Amino acid sequence: MTVADDPLLGLGYSTTSASRPLVWIGDGQGVPRSAVVAEEVPIALVYNGRSHVVVMGTPADLEDLAVGFSITEGVLHDAGEVERMEIVRASHGIELQVQIPAANAQRIEARARGLVSRTGCGLCGIETINDALRMPIEVTHELTVSPETLWAVNAELSGRQALNNETNAVHAAGWATPDGVLHVVREDVGRHNALDKVLGAISREGKNHRDGFVVITSRASYEMVQKAATCGVELIAAISRPTGLAIRFAEAAGVTLAGLVRGRSANVYCGAARIRTS
Repeated sequence: MTVADDPLLGLGYSTTSASRPLVWIGDGQGVPRSAVVAEEVPIALVYNGRSHVVVMGTPADLEDLAVGFSITEGVLHDAGEVERMEIVRASHGIELQVQIPAANAQRIEARARGLVSRTGCGLCGIETINDALRMPIEVTHELTVSPETLWAVNAELSGRQALNNETNAVHAAGWATPDGVLHVVREDVGRHNALDKVLGAISREGKNHRDGFVVITSRASYEMVQKAATCGVELIAAISRPTGLAIRFAEAAGVTLAGLVRGRSANVYCGAARIRTS
């Protein structure tokens, strides 16, 4: 069976969205229509020929995903450690085949192989609670932004979500500098994937994650704080609320965590000193 013939994958194997037929029901009648839906495919992270984990994600910006995931999961320190990368079509999905130094590969030897995660991946290859709750090194305290910057960046992020504006089904993450410039935006059906793609893109461009802050359209879970803090990001601005564990993680790592960033208001749950209010 070819990929195109596969009843599960179909054209979604290599596209980010596709038009699908539907029946609209309302006012007691059914009307044939169509709508664009976001696609997701299995994406395997393979290091030095050995599969580490499979995530469900959007088949776009895959190099960014591979680098960002590798950094936020502690496999690599930066994009420069990638010796080679190849995107390979597998029988039912995509393999991101990443060649890394042997010393880096040893960091993941203790983790389970071939684990499958649902959309996104917050606990990829984790076997113990201590591994799941690994604390990042405390970030520096050099970043400050104005509330106006938060409002402007959040509004711009909404306008740059091309796939979500088409499907209303995917998350977005962005990286902006304190002057209000939104440099990178990435989308994915998985919120962790979207953040990993952004952090990976920044690393691949040779920029320092610490020079900007992260905006996300999803809730701020502790894994999102963990990933951002691992890269030294000092501020996370989320459109939704954080969890209690996310707040505790942010406090421990010295990260500023803002939630419900909508319009011209936000809840700053910790690290409010980085946001200039006067």
